[in-house]
Amino acid sequence: MEYFPIKGNVPRKKRVFYEFSILSLLSLCLGGYRKQGKRVKKRLSFGDKTVEIFNIFIRRISPRLLLNLHSQFRHYQYLWTNFYRFPMTVEKNLKERIKELTCLYEVSSIIVNNDYKELDKTLYSITLSLRKSLQYSKHATVEISSEPFHLISAALPKKTVFIENHITIFNEPKGYIKIHYPADKYTKKDFLKEEKKLLKNVAINVGDLLERAAIRENEAIVKRKMEHADRLSILGEITAGIAHELNTPLANILGFAELLKSKEPEDTQTGKDLDKIINSAIFSREVVKKLMFFACEMPQNLGQTDIVPVIKEAMNLLDPTFKKNEVRYTVHLPEHEVFLKADTIQLTQVIFNLVLNAIYFSPKDGMITIALEETKRNIILKISDQGPGISEENVQKIFQPFFTTKTVGDGSGLGLSVVHGIIRSHRGTIDYQSNSPTGAIFIITFPKQ
Repeated sequence: MEYFPIKGNVPRKKRVFYEFSILSLLSLCLGGYRKQGKRVKKRLSFGDKTVEIFNIFIRRISPRLLLNLHSQFRHYQYLWTNFYRFPMTVEKNLKERIKELTCLYEVSSIIVNNDYKELDKTLYSITLSLRKSLQYSKHATVEISSEPFHLISAALPKKTVFIENHITIFNEPKGYIKIHYPADKYTKKDFLKEEKKLLKNVAINVGDLLERAAIRENEAIVKRKMEHADRLSILGEITAGIAHELNTPLANILGFAELLKSKEPEDTQTGKDLDKIINSAIFSREVVKKLMFFACEMPQNLGQTDIVPVIKEAMNLLDPTFKKNEVRYTVHLPEHEVFLKADTIQLTQVIFNLVLNAIYFSPKDGMITIALEETKRNIILKISDQGPGISEENVQKIFQPFFTTKTVGDGSGLGLSVVHGIIRSHRGTIDYQSNSPTGAIFIITFPKQ
């Protein structure tokens, strides 16, 4: 029985295949439904339609053709199934590649337009862009970590599976970028090869960005140091001129005031006024000396000096000042000689400035400690007090000229800058540390010759 009459002398085998093809086309046009119990009706897919047609068809053909038809039908079924599936796979792959290319473009744009003052915002934008490019972006979390930055696109689950790539800065690993998926839903097999390549490229771009940021920061630091050095050089020239101009009139003022004081009784108002003039002139002369030290106008006379008696002599001269301010002190010195190639006068100036500062900031009955230590390579002098200490914001400024935390009229702001200059001219260093529980410690380190 022929359900679809075909004209001409056509062999039975071909005729059967013609009828099968026509039935397949009709199923595509008309669609079909399969009953699933009494609850729902489900629309048949193309593969299911084909199987249904084949089941109907084989009931109406000769059994001798069944084996041959079955083998050929499986071949056609495979082709038809993949005909429908293949375009969907290609489309999906293309979409993923487009997302990855878009991510690379966005990352490049973010880096080009970034503000180096807000690198944290730039890196966070990169995390968001990278997250959007992933196959399962809704469940993905991107993490970027490179000191001092640590940014996450979203909250991390307790357990994750991830892929990672190092961030290289100046040919050294200085951080990483990770892509996380929840461990209860995904495995490492869910990461595409292309996503791993994308992560590597993004890590390279981030490394280049942080490298350029470090270079810019170093250039800014060098520029500031050069500007500071230029200002100090100009300031030194100015202060040297001022010191020379003030030195002569101050000497005259001091000399004539002392002459008048010798002829005037101390208990008179004139004698008291002359004392004020003399004290002011002495203070001004000391400022001039500091200016000359700062401007490197004071000649330096270096020689092998035992600094133990230098410290003792300085403390003996300062003893009345300690008693006047009701401040105690203790000195820890080695019993043997400690030789240092130094200028005795300048070394005494250093001790005077640091100890007078400690006295000024010490409370009544406070303790100031002067300790001298000797190692194989260095000679270390420590001066500590129990005052209020120095705030963190001022620590970087204490050696700058004309910076002072003293009240107006009590300090010139040159003492520590002069100390710093003298110590540096002796190839030494001076550092500040906080004392415990309160106070300041100045540590002077001289290298042995």
